[in-house]
Amino acid sequence: MMNNQTPPNISHSPDALAQRKQELLDLFKQAAPELIRDNHLDLNALKALLGEDRLTQKEHYELSWAGKSAARREIQKTTSHTLRPAANNPEHAQHMLIEGENLEVLRVLQKSYYGKVKMIYIDPPYNTGNDSFVYPDDYSETLEAYRQRTGEIDEQGLLNKQSLWKKNSKENGHYHSVWLSMMYPRLYLARNLLRDDGVIFISIDDNEAANLKLLCDEVFGEENFVSTIIWRKKYGLQNDAKYFSISHENLIVFAKDKLKFRLNLVERTEEQDNRYKNIDDDSRGAWKSADLSVGRVTEKDRYKIITPSGREILPPEGRSWVVSEDKFKEMVEDNRIWFGKTGNNVPSVKKFLSEVKQGLTPSTFWDYDEVGHTDGSNKALKRIFNNQAFFDYPKPVEYLKKILTIGCNSDGIILDFFAGSGTTAHAVMALNLEDGGNRQCILVQLPEKLAENSEAYKAGYRTIADITRARIDKVMAKLKAEYPDKTQDLACAYFTLAPSNFKVWRSDLNSVEEIEQQLEAFQKTEKAPAADGQDNLQTNMLTELLLKNGLGVLGVHAIGKATSMAGVTVHRVLMPDDKRLWLCFEPYSEGLKEEIVKAKPAQVILLNSCFTGDNKDEALSNLQLELAGLDIGLWVI
Repeated sequence: MMNNQTPPNISHSPDALAQRKQELLDLFKQAAPELIRDNHLDLNALKALLGEDRLTQKEHYELSWAGKSAARREIQKTTSHTLRPAANNPEHAQHMLIEGENLEVLRVLQKSYYGKVKMIYIDPPYNTGNDSFVYPDDYSETLEAYRQRTGEIDEQGLLNKQSLWKKNSKENGHYHSVWLSMMYPRLYLARNLLRDDGVIFISIDDNEAANLKLLCDEVFGEENFVSTIIWRKKYGLQNDAKYFSISHENLIVFAKDKLKFRLNLVERTEEQDNRYKNIDDDSRGAWKSADLSVGRVTEKDRYKIITPSGREILPPEGRSWVVSEDKFKEMVEDNRIWFGKTGNNVPSVKKFLSEVKQGLTPSTFWDYDEVGHTDGSNKALKRIFNNQAFFDYPKPVEYLKKILTIGCNSDGIILDFFAGSGTTAHAVMALNLEDGGNRQCILVQLPEKLAENSEAYKAGYRTIADITRARIDKVMAKLKAEYPDKTQDLACAYFTLAPSNFKVWRSDLNSVEEIEQQLEAFQKTEKAPAADGQDNLQTNMLTELLLKNGLGVLGVHAIGKATSMAGVTVHRVLMPDDKRLWLCFEPYSEGLKEEIVKAKPAQVILLNSCFTGDNKDEALSNLQLELAGLDIGLWVI
């Protein structure tokens, strides 16, 4: 962040598609530089290089639906919105909950969290015909209409236009299309946030499982498909079911890059270890027998084995021994072959507990006795809320803990942008407590209004996000009461999707008078403080500038310390490269310049309105020259 760098664009989020195009160009520059002409791809040269047989024909395999082009355009949209911190946020927190429309929030997160998330888990609407989610009435929605739909909030902080929560009934002519159009841009932007070794887990039932797999093939690449896990979520049968009693859900798993992704092992249980015995007092410890034969016929491996008792044994019909004859003799010498206590049994291989993997390869079938069932998770959530039922079928905490165990390391960032009842945060906090991990979670939940006749509304909650936040607070309080020595730093910060604290430059103005008025207005780029006062405005601006400078969210991944010097408040932030960033939003003085010169931070950010008086332009010019000579970056907004 030196002074010869171009200041970041704080007015809008990065263009995700433009970033992807640049990544592709960079790859071509490395792999086939002859295809690049003036920083553009030469398609004719690419066709010649690949050959006609590798080019897509007019008719080809793809997933298509009504509105796909419009869904693609959603990816290209940017946002000027930011995150507004709650007034009582802790100074530092591991976890964060963001209230806001998740597509817009994903755009906001692009600058600071691009390529930083280790694991994503989402439990999106299943499109059963009864669930509601945000989608446009037609496929020609303008950017302004979209922002009105997703960004504006009323004075209570609730999203307007409740009529846009549409029930996607199966009678809708675009039943599958609207669901795919809702998911496509969200998955695309979510992929950007994953690390190269990252992974996404998506819960879904059979209504959209097939379409979701094809959609993920397109977004993540079918070569990065890891598996589909089946979770048996019910222990009873539904005898009144029309066809089958549905007892399962699907968990679709895709890696960002399968070659770089590594699935963690599942911890071995005491029952599994007890299967190993040391019946011959082997110095290497407990072992268990494994079959010496394998289901293939290789003539050289169908040799005769003579047991210590003199019995001759050949492998069963249609099978061979798993090792060559020479290797078998080595294993006998090393006491790795078991012929039974009498020396007359069919030989088997001794597999030592000390030599097996320190964990088990995860299975694609998860039973309820291992990871919980829906009835148990319903009861557990009711206990958190004093025996009141606010959510239908939340996921079990044990289910999420297993996903976290196999999909994330002990200090990774986890993202859930369909947070619902907050099970992901609950599981992260519980697992950190169990294994001493430092996982951090980012949750996003739409502040969708609750029905006035719902139990949650009667209990005082007004939105789904209210319930999410309440659960997180209650779980933290319980863990702190039960484990005070291990939870001193346990905290969650809360944020709301909000319009920018800075004026957004309009490029659509045509008249000279309008442009002059805009130039005059931009003498002060920050908006007027809201009714909550100047102090909150400073915190809000600080949060936005850190987020849009790629430094993370204030109090979670970016820690700012406010101090008073030269009569003004200066916010000091430690950047990832251990360099310091200073920000000040109050009137500039020579005394502040002296403090900057003395401390020599790497970067300073000031507002244009910090410079006041008749000599403000001269003061700014002098500061720019002096800091440039000291190699201190200065951005004036």
